[in-house]
Amino acid sequence: MTIMTGAEYLERINKLGSEVWIAGEKVTGDISEHPAFKGVMKSQAELYDMQHKKSFIERLTFADDKNNQKVGISYLIPKTRADLEKRRNMIQTWARYTAGLMGRSPDYMNTALAAFASSVHLLRNQPNCFPEHLTKFYEYAISNDLSFTHTFINPQNNRSLMSFADEDTTNARVVKRIEEGLVIKGAKLLATQGGITDEIIVFSAPGIQDQSHAFAFSIPSNTEGVKFVCRKSLIADHSRYNSPLSSRFEEMDTVVIFDNVLVPWDRVFFYDNIKIANEFYKNGNFVPFALHQIVSRQVIKTEFILGVAKLIVDTININEYQHVQSKVSEIIIGLESGKALLLASELQAEKDDRGIMIPNRTPLYVAVNQFQETYPRFIEIVQLLGASGMINLPDEKQFASPIGDVLDHYLQGFEIKGKERVQLFQLAFDLCMSSFGSRQTLYERFFFGDPVRLSQMIYQTYDMEPSISFVKEMLNKKLT
Repeated sequence: MTIMTGAEYLERINKLGSEVWIAGEKVTGDISEHPAFKGVMKSQAELYDMQHKKSFIERLTFADDKNNQKVGISYLIPKTRADLEKRRNMIQTWARYTAGLMGRSPDYMNTALAAFASSVHLLRNQPNCFPEHLTKFYEYAISNDLSFTHTFINPQNNRSLMSFADEDTTNARVVKRIEEGLVIKGAKLLATQGGITDEIIVFSAPGIQDQSHAFAFSIPSNTEGVKFVCRKSLIADHSRYNSPLSSRFEEMDTVVIFDNVLVPWDRVFFYDNIKIANEFYKNGNFVPFALHQIVSRQVIKTEFILGVAKLIVDTININEYQHVQSKVSEIIIGLESGKALLLASELQAEKDDRGIMIPNRTPLYVAVNQFQETYPRFIEIVQLLGASGMINLPDEKQFASPIGDVLDHYLQGFEIKGKERVQLFQLAFDLCMSSFGSRQTLYERFFFGDPVRLSQMIYQTYDMEPSISFVKEMLNKKLT
């Protein structure tokens, strides 16, 4: 098999029949027709279909000469700076289709798997590690264009500094090691798109204290004993006019419950190895590869927000006000900063000992940490620009009613009819003020972890010695 089509994606997920619970009920029938999933699954299917269009195929795929097939570029392990540019262009092509609002579009986890496969050397000759399993699975994934969700976060039952001392009864852990494989029991979160992908990759977060929590594996989403428990849906309705973003891009988040789940040995990458669980994350390629994908998407999302802000300004004709120009400039500054940091990571990329081109982490860390702070401000700016116009939003049916012409007149904007003006503001509302929009803001605040910890990481890893030496040199410099 080669690159998947949208129809194949929908058919595969429907046939899986994964155990998904929402609103107190188990999903039955085709999950792609369920109101909570049909919008995002249709959007995901459209992404897969783009891989087959002449106008996109060169940007989204590459020729895998080894297996004589086309492969999605998000699976590409970069060997040159040109490969990094290819990856960026691919990621941003899909992100532009979703306005950067799908944080877990397929390229995210494809990137993660490519990062794992390129870090396989860390598993060699280590106890309870199976590098050959990881390599084989990577090849299987690209040959079948698999879709993935993932989970590695433990439930928020006890986040105190001394929580490791308590007996763990909730976090997913290995409870048995038997001839057939590992048996996993417990829960993990936050599996975005849980239940609507082929597979779920499960791995340990760094800093674990118990070897029963130190593992990494991938299993089909319909594996017996795996349950995806959904939060409530954030789709107000399925009208593209009233809910233009949430109706298309609402990615469900799930708690994953492992009820004595058997993971076959050939799907286990490592287990019972705390050292590897920490080093695979810290010294592997997951961080730089994932950050490169994240920042590529966030640049497109910022561009979208800038467009929304400027259209609001034009629609109500407030261009001339200084504070308006200042607010829009904040978004421009954020956009150009994100672009520059992304390009800097590629220009400063270096090959590792295995010939893999690794983007520089520091600009990417800075970009993500900056976005955690600026995204909520961008959303606030759109709200301030829209003001009361963000509230007075009749739905589509009102404009189709006998009073539609009246609304068209009284809700008009600058050289634009009321229905068109309200449509723009409905989009801005969905982005900034709906449940979907609020989730987007929280999502970006914590996308790659707690922002304080991320800033600490920047402080601890940044090479400040050249700056220190520079100051010392100036202090000791003598006039001649």
